[in-house]
Amino acid sequence: MDFDTLLLSRIQFAFTVGFHILFPTLTIGLASFLVVLEARWLMSGKRRRVFMQLYEFWVKIFALAFGMGVVSGVVLSYEFGTNFSRFSEITGNVLGPLLSYEVLTAFFLEAGFLGIMLFGRKRVGARLHFFATLMVAIGTIISSFWILSANSWMHTPAGYAVVDGRFVVTDWLAVVFNPSFPYRLVHMLLASYLAAGFVVAAVSAWYLLRRRHENFARNGFSMAMWLILVLAPLQILVGDLHGLNAQRHQPIKVAAMEGLWETRTRAPLVLFAWPDVQEQRNRFAVEIPGGASLILKHDLDGTVLGLDQVPPEDWPNVPLVFFSFRIMVGIGLFLALIAVWSAVARARGGFYKDRWLMRGTMLAAPLTFVATLAGWVVAETGRQPWTVQGLLRTSESVSPIAPEAVMTTLVAFVLVYGVLFVLFLVYLLRMVRKGPDEVAEAAEAPRARIGAIVQPAE
Repeated sequence: MDFDTLLLSRIQFAFTVGFHILFPTLTIGLASFLVVLEARWLMSGKRRRVFMQLYEFWVKIFALAFGMGVVSGVVLSYEFGTNFSRFSEITGNVLGPLLSYEVLTAFFLEAGFLGIMLFGRKRVGARLHFFATLMVAIGTIISSFWILSANSWMHTPAGYAVVDGRFVVTDWLAVVFNPSFPYRLVHMLLASYLAAGFVVAAVSAWYLLRRRHENFARNGFSMAMWLILVLAPLQILVGDLHGLNAQRHQPIKVAAMEGLWETRTRAPLVLFAWPDVQEQRNRFAVEIPGGASLILKHDLDGTVLGLDQVPPEDWPNVPLVFFSFRIMVGIGLFLALIAVWSAVARARGGFYKDRWLMRGTMLAAPLTFVATLAGWVVAETGRQPWTVQGLLRTSESVSPIAPEAVMTTLVAFVLVYGVLFVLFLVYLLRMVRKGPDEVAEAAEAPRARIGAIVQPAE
């Protein structure tokens, strides 16, 4: 394999963005969970102290992950200029403003209220503190909005014209709300909420298995599993809609996902195979006849486009897309199974006694992040060899720099990020082992209102 500038730049960007995406996936979901916890505490007249105990425990983990996300995310904007300067020059009129809007809206909103959220609970009124938590949660959603709008435009470009070899905007609404954007935004937000839900459930299950902090753990486990029960099936539905959208706008990506080398009526659903690119066929295939047509066209006799619609130089890395898609779907089905399992256990009255359910939840928590990364690989690798689908090739986007320079920075990123990730895990596990703090507050009057000032503990 020839490690030229293009390949090394792609590997470096894939590594840095793959590392970064882990942390927003957690913080987007945790931020909304914190809003729910504080709202329930306030609505109880501040009598249900377990909700504040949950809040103060999870806000520390949120802060740790948020910091990691900020540090690792700053690098990505520089890589556009250092590794993909031609891409930045050609698409800057479209993508530059979208990324700037993310900074001007989401980042400043989060930065403005994060300090109050993390350090102000005993220094400001309860209403203001709740408002700060809400603003940070909204900020994470707004950030997702702009980032996914920009990324989705690269998949399904709209509202543009090409003038002197550069993209210019003709319709901002069409740019922002491009055809794939709504599906990809909802899909990513649901993935984030599921990831956070399973992390909360897994930590709570760990405490329950060891009979520690049982009231804290029971409330966290129950809330998280209700969330998962609703969102896991919903994510499958949204994934189906997203697949139908990709079939309309990026049929070659879908052909690689499904391992379809030829355009076929009654196309089979390939459950497992080993894609052979050289011979353009699947080895050891296990198929369901007509399954792909039924899923992608909702018609058993539907015609599904195959990789034969374009020359091989326009194919993505078929094995990588094919296997990543199956990892994502397989984990998604496992998460849905856990959700159904929890509902059955709850209905039978053994919800807090089912140790295998708790162990399954602990296994599922890290798998949610694996599924997120696999989904990102499917989306981004499936678009190749294009940075802007059908209009700008990745080979035309890379900077004219020496491969040795990219290799040096790649090695540096791997080493530094490796150390950062180890430190993150050490502090995270230390927090979990320590457990929640006891919430020591002055007794509150039964009629305490949301606007009451939270006094420091005696």
